[in-house]
Amino acid sequence: MIQKAHKLPRTCRCELLGIPRSSSYYQSRPVSGEDQALMRLIDRIHMDKPFLGSRRIVDALTEHGHKTDRKRVQCLMRLMGIQAIHPGPKTSKRHPFFLFRRYDI
Repeated sequence: MIQKAHKLPRTCRCELLGIPRSSSYYQSRPVSGEDQALMRLIDRIHMDKPFLGSRRIVDALTEHGHKTDRKRVQCLMRLMGIQAIHPGPKTSKRHPFFLFRRYDI
């Protein structure tokens, strides 16, 4: 992101880019091979059954012979940007009882 050998000092470069100087030192670590293999399996399971959450994905992974915990699966799912598909709250939908009730004024 920011070149190490440059004429301008790091503080000026960060100020021009509008980022904090502390974040210019950060170098992300590459994802390990084991995590990549788990991510591929999680993706395959999620594509087959998108309604499964992290708990059921852990169960599916143990069936495939991969022992892992739920927090790791949650972290990898968050990293991949996937989540289970589930029905949301129906807050704006009226109860059927009120649709057929007549009010006499």
